[in-house]
Amino acid sequence: MQTVKFEDLNIMEPILRAIVEMGFEEASPIQANAIPVILSGKDIVGQAQTGTGKTAAFGIPLLQSIDPKDKRLQAVVLCPTRELAIQVADEIRKLATFLHGIKVLPIYGGQEISKQIRSLKAGTQIVIGTPGRVMDHMRRKTVKFDHVKMIVLDEADEMLNMGFREDIETILKDVPEERQTVLFSATMPKPIMDIAKTYQKNAEIIKVVKKELTVPKIEQYYYEVKPKNKEEVLCRLLDMYDPKLSLIFCNTKRQVDELVSVLQGRGYFAEGLHGDLKQQQRDRVMNSFRNGKTDILIATDVAARGIDVDDVEAVFNYDVPQDDEYYVHRIGRTGRAGRTGRAFTLVVGKEVYKLKDIQRYCKTKIMVQPIPSINDVTAVKAEKILDKIETIIENEDLSKMIDLIEARVNAEDYTSLDVAAAFLKLAMGDDNDQAEDMHAYEDFGDTGAEAGMVRLFINIGKKQNTRPGDILGAIAGETGMPGKLIGSIDMYDKYTFVEVPREYASEVIQVMKEAKIKGKSINIEPANRK
Repeated sequence: MQTVKFEDLNIMEPILRAIVEMGFEEASPIQANAIPVILSGKDIVGQAQTGTGKTAAFGIPLLQSIDPKDKRLQAVVLCPTRELAIQVADEIRKLATFLHGIKVLPIYGGQEISKQIRSLKAGTQIVIGTPGRVMDHMRRKTVKFDHVKMIVLDEADEMLNMGFREDIETILKDVPEERQTVLFSATMPKPIMDIAKTYQKNAEIIKVVKKELTVPKIEQYYYEVKPKNKEEVLCRLLDMYDPKLSLIFCNTKRQVDELVSVLQGRGYFAEGLHGDLKQQQRDRVMNSFRNGKTDILIATDVAARGIDVDDVEAVFNYDVPQDDEYYVHRIGRTGRAGRTGRAFTLVVGKEVYKLKDIQRYCKTKIMVQPIPSINDVTAVKAEKILDKIETIIENEDLSKMIDLIEARVNAEDYTSLDVAAAFLKLAMGDDNDQAEDMHAYEDFGDTGAEAGMVRLFINIGKKQNTRPGDILGAIAGETGMPGKLIGSIDMYDKYTFVEVPREYASEVIQVMKEAKIKGKSINIEPANRK
């Protein structure tokens, strides 16, 4: 696939700056093909599905056509749903970050019309709306199309399926004839071609049909995380699964650099790979990864193109990919040559909807998982070491070692079990000490909780409009501990007692000190037995 850089597409400098800021390194096929044609002033019919980057394909030339000094309406984008209208408006605003004086307004049903009318009167150059609501404003004479230079029909087939054909035609008839008309549609049924023939002039047809996306047989999981916890969750997953080689994907070069610093600071053998590296640096990083000196390679999608390493055991999507195809390319780098592979995706807030889209297009199943606690990490580490020991017992001659252990056990006052436990602790390293220090064996004394639990005091209660569900949700959400493990919650006017398993207590106290419940900072500590 030929690489096309945005710099080669005659895009103005402020928009290029925004593209870099958004983390795009190269144009997708629809962008590379459509942008130059739209910039030349021609009408186009673009065949492209969701997830191909079509918003930027029309958004970039659309922004370039706007005169910021003219506060009148200059461009209209029609979308089938309010969700898409909001999404398109957000992306065009991001592209316009360094363009001053450009106002973008999404208009759709379900939002108070008076608010939209106020914004329109204040001066808006770009309107992104659903056909029904745009028609409503036309009837009220609150939108005037006299100076519209470009109109875009986004997901035109979807608008026709929803019965908007008449509205679309009414709007198109009202827009000046010397406008530019851009039409995007995933499919090209006859009604779409009819609209193109009637309302466009010598439109150029640009087809970018996505390949059938097939996902290799890889175990795929996702974790819902808060932005501030992403690094910690990633490190826990790396510790827990301890993959021989891991690939971590980020959407931007800046994020790659930040994550390399974080992981190296925590003692991991990690290196970064992105478009700003010179060929010599890229070769050094790749050789280091291939020969196992580097365990973890952190890369952007574009930089990862040339990676062809068979032993990658796990792929981590630190950022949810911007394109469905990228997801398939990313996770396909594990599970090579008949091996099993794992893919993990960290999802923040509304990104879960993007992941659902990916599942739908790729016809794959990505399972949600609870965030592992430090105890889980410790248990899995021990399990892995014990599995290796089992292999050694079965395949190696241990007679000399047995003699040495036997001599030491006979000479000292401890058992061979003590020796085995000490060796396991030695093999697990300092992390295990930290886990123990943090919470596994901390003695909280008698807090009045039932056996195996610790009762915690929180200085928030009914008077702050707090409910037991808020406490449970906050603890489970912040620590990743399954809610069902949380014991009784006794709520009073100004404080609350909550019981958590002893092995989670320190982690809950540690994490919740930074958290807020109902927007309020809290104090949390072990309860005193009265």
